[in-house]
Amino acid sequence: MIKAKIVGAGGYGGVGITELLLNHPEVKIATLVAATETGMKISELYPHLEGFIDLPILTPDDPASQEPADVVFFSTPDGVGMVQARTELEKGAKVIDYSGDFRFQTMEEYAEYARRLGKPTEHKAPDLLGRSVYGVPELRRKQLNSSVQLVGNPGCFAVGVEIGLAPAVAHKLVHFDSIICDCKSAVSGAGKKPNPSFHFPARYDNMNAYRLTGHQHVVEVERELRTIAGEQINLCFTTQVVPACRGILSCLYGSLRPGVTAKSAMEAYQDYHRGNCFVRIYDRKATVGTAHVRGSNYCNLIVDVDERTNKLRVISHIDNLMKGQAGSALQNMNLIFGFPETMGLDRPGQYP
Repeated sequence: MIKAKIVGAGGYGGVGITELLLNHPEVKIATLVAATETGMKISELYPHLEGFIDLPILTPDDPASQEPADVVFFSTPDGVGMVQARTELEKGAKVIDYSGDFRFQTMEEYAEYARRLGKPTEHKAPDLLGRSVYGVPELRRKQLNSSVQLVGNPGCFAVGVEIGLAPAVAHKLVHFDSIICDCKSAVSGAGKKPNPSFHFPARYDNMNAYRLTGHQHVVEVERELRTIAGEQINLCFTTQVVPACRGILSCLYGSLRPGVTAKSAMEAYQDYHRGNCFVRIYDRKATVGTAHVRGSNYCNLIVDVDERTNKLRVISHIDNLMKGQAGSALQNMNLIFGFPETMGLDRPGQYP
């Protein structure tokens, strides 16, 4: 039985990994840490957890929060993990960071990511970047093994788009300069912290695009697709927020290369994702939406060819708080500890 510490336990990502670990047969949650809501039991903050876990939320400077753990989840904003991860690594823990702090192996990539967020471009632990592994098992499974100590969990938009586009790039189904990503996220993607732009009157009956000057997740998506393709890929990437609680719908388009048909495109996707246990592939007749991945770690893909316009059309559905966050984190943990990849995640989700 391994011991887990959750830093940032009071947020959506923190409670998400808490819920998942409660059903994991090989993990015991030992410590909950946060900068706010400290002193409360986690079950006071989230009453649905009462009787399942009633641990207190500790301050970062509480001596008990410094106790070593086997795995530490940093469900924290950008800038926290790069300061605190080293201490946990030196204690022997494996670290999984939700933020962008360790998604990149070079200072240049991190700086571009930070610039798009309007944050300082200097990384406070640059020597750790080379030790981190990007945590999308569907693309990086061979690298996510027991030798890994530090994982950079993917961005929520990024994981759905990468899973959706990787087969098209790997099998060269489309012209790379034609790829368009049209992505819609539910409001929980903005996190738990109150914000005037995301309270009920601002979001109800309202949809809008944002970060048109350059979304930060494009940096990791283009890096992954470039690695697969062996050449630069520049995406037209548009993000929008819609009045829903959870889920991301990504509509992905590209102009077909000569000879690609609906049949060959579907075969390419089935071939690429064979063995990816959390990817389900459907044709254009499927009536699936974000509700069908809610509460699960699955990514549902509809793969279609529009013959009239000669376009590949892939619709990717994920739960932004699961496959886009806590679910991927647990999947990564399973891999780097040598547990079955589906352990604690093999569940259908919730409907309606």
